[in-house]
Amino acid sequence: MLLSSSLPALRHRGAAMAFRTFSTSAAAHAAEVSRLGVIGAGQMGLGIALVAANRAQVPVTLIDNSQSSLDKGLKFADKLLEKDISKERLTRDGADAVRSRITSSLKLDDLSAVDFVIEAVPELPELKTSIFSKIAQIAPKHAVLATNTSSISITKIAAATTTDPRDLQAPSRVISTHFMNPVPVQKGVEIIAGLQTSQETIENAIAFVRRMGKVASVSADSPGFLANRILMPYINEAILCLETGVGGREDIDNIMKNGTNVPMGPLTLADFIGLDTCLAIMNVLHQETGDSKYRPSGLLKRMVDAGWTGKKTGKGFYDY
Repeated sequence: MLLSSSLPALRHRGAAMAFRTFSTSAAAHAAEVSRLGVIGAGQMGLGIALVAANRAQVPVTLIDNSQSSLDKGLKFADKLLEKDISKERLTRDGADAVRSRITSSLKLDDLSAVDFVIEAVPELPELKTSIFSKIAQIAPKHAVLATNTSSISITKIAAATTTDPRDLQAPSRVISTHFMNPVPVQKGVEIIAGLQTSQETIENAIAFVRRMGKVASVSADSPGFLANRILMPYINEAILCLETGVGGREDIDNIMKNGTNVPMGPLTLADFIGLDTCLAIMNVLHQETGDSKYRPSGLLKRMVDAGWTGKKTGKGFYDY
């Protein structure tokens, strides 16, 4: 008999096996992704859409509930493509082809013809579960439903797609493809399966992110997964060092850059991620584990309350 506590570990081992040995059939399924849907036109969603249109060369439907967010995101895409042209990474014709593959919409119903969906909205559990309950009814039954969550339980998100109790035993097509920021630059993607996620979904997700030129790493469905379980306490400790006067902001960032060879210090990195996002992830870690070591810094909370959330607002630990 299997103890329930063994199930996440078994799921993790199964996902890891899929990562090591996924078959040519999985690659074939990824090749069959003829249209991608991306929900959320912010920095992450736009980056995912742009890389998919460029590297995987699939048409992308970019969805947001705000026209101004769509316009801002697409303008940023144009800026990134111009940069690629100036650095001779793309020709003008190549950049135009990439841009032509991205269309925008305010309607979730426009995901009715996609083969793969990636949600990239803020880290709010109620928002994500609401979106997934809707897209499960809209997207074709074969479509993979992926979330870009960096901390929220995939099992919980997958459960939101099941409205009929008779379907609780059925394998789920919900998974996490957690891209790193900025998406056009960072190669890593965390693949996280929920307790219900089917093996086929795991294989298809790994194959598709590889098609996007990314490197997949498999994580268990545990608070913070791998990247943020390690990264966010590091950032939070740096903020605590600033808050308690152990060091100034430049000293904290400089010792980590020059002492450990990271490309940017933890406070600069927090500004780039968004302090509100950092706080949301620390709250999930703290609440889900009950471990005091994940308690977010008081300074982090106050800065978010002030609206000083980092680069995107022009003020965080540094001014932009």
